Amino acid sequence: MSAQTTTSKSSSRVAIVTGGSRGIGRQSAERLAADGFSVVVNYAGNQAEADATVAAITTAGGRAVAFRADVADEVSVSALFDTAERTFGGIDVVVHAAGVMTLAPLVDTDLDALDRMHRTNIRGTFVVDQQAARRLRGGGAIINFSSSVVGLAIPGYTAYAATKGAVEAMTLILARELRGRDITVNAVAPGPTATALFLDGKDEETIARMAAQAPLERLGTPQDIAEVVSFLAGPARWVNGQVVRANGGIV
Repeated sequence: MSAQTTTSKSSSRVAIVTGGSRGIGRQSAERLAADGFSVVVNYAGNQAEADATVAAITTAGGRAVAFRADVADEVSVSALFDTAERTFGGIDVVVHAAGVMTLAPLVDTDLDALDRMHRTNIRGTFVVDQQAARRLRGGGAIINFSSSVVGLAIPGYTAYAATKGAVEAMTLILARELRGRDITVNAVAPGPTATALFLDGKDEETIARMAAQAPLERLGTPQDIAEVVSFLAGPARWVNGQVVRANGGIV
């Protein structure tokens, strides 16, 4: 574990963004910083990308620190939250964007790949949400990440969609378990979005076909999803225990 601190304690609201070094996580971290949050950028292994995210935030006048932690390891995640509290004075929002995806039909799915997705996507969400439920200040928000494939039932996504179904179940129940705490719990379920996680391993024909599914006839962008995160982290106090399918209208 390592931390790069760029500022001292601040009176601003504070967000932790897991998977914050790339893709939707990075865009969410930058958007929340632009909204005035101090941001802890969690990353799994690529310190250079995490440092680049912190640099982008600080160059734009924001406040950020990068911290390495395995989201499925409770000791690492506890240290991540400790860093947020020690550096910025508390935690208001947790955006859990870290995740892994391996695609194959159920009959061909490698069980080691299944276990890896289970560990990161299910256990990771449980561990991060557990710390968030214990530590968030009143008026806070927990934002998990599901996927629109849970509802679309696309062949080849069996194992991945199963892990995201678990995320949705945790999200809806945790929202109710936090009754009286003034903390919202929601999940964002993106459709096809132009990130490395989505694009890797797909040919141009597949990408074009999936882009054409939405009535808006394009892939989503990380910025599109970050808009939803910003809404749920800020003004959306009456949106709670929901899964927001941000997919351009795919049904």
